[in-house]
Amino acid sequence: MTVGAPQPQRIRLLVVDDHKLFRRGLTALLSQDERFEVVAEAGDSGEALRCAAHDTPDLILLDNHLPGVRGVDAIRSLKEVAPLAHVLMLTVSEDEDDLVAALNAGAEGYLLKTIDSQELCESIVRVMAGDSVLSPQMTRKLVTAFRARGAPASGAATAPAELEPAVPAANADAPGEPAARDPLSAREREILALVAQGAANKVIARELAIAETTVKIHVQHILRKLGLSSRVQAAVYATARAGN
Repeated sequence: MTVGAPQPQRIRLLVVDDHKLFRRGLTALLSQDERFEVVAEAGDSGEALRCAAHDTPDLILLDNHLPGVRGVDAIRSLKEVAPLAHVLMLTVSEDEDDLVAALNAGAEGYLLKTIDSQELCESIVRVMAGDSVLSPQMTRKLVTAFRARGAPASGAATAPAELEPAVPAANADAPGEPAARDPLSAREREILALVAQGAANKVIARELAIAETTVKIHVQHILRKLGLSSRVQAAVYATARAGN
């Protein structure tokens, strides 16, 4: 008897949304993908905490507009009861304060509900692989929040320090000295521009006609050279520099 190859373990999902129709539709959609298993649903943050503790999801799809405690305010508690779970926001909120609050609380991504279903599925896989994901239109808002962090206006959005698109020390210009050379190669600048557009490694590889593993190595080099720690930071860095 031939023993078949072991099936890859499915990604266990917790879907949190207060709109039952949307939540059930999203659950049905995700359940059609063999990579996923929806282990629980929740309609508010309290129920989400109970499900996260009991069902040990790998990833929590979290809406922001929940009754009682908002999604962004529940992230830290969800991380406490399910420390191994990733949190991916899926919301209609395009507010930059919500975006910054979510990322600062530990969310690995922030997607808008206008996202294509296939893109959503791929984003889940990317987060599980260690990537951070943002809807493209939210990258610009994150840059706006970063730039406003020092604004004197009351209530201005402030970006957390770990999201700041820092310029590496090697690039800092000393008084009276010419500007330091760009630490990135031409190929790395191409890849950084595509990362800033929200492109996954597979898409970048296809666009540049190179291997996906080569893209991954380039991204690692880019992060190291720029003193950054995530693709979100790289996207913010590239977008901020392009706007200067």
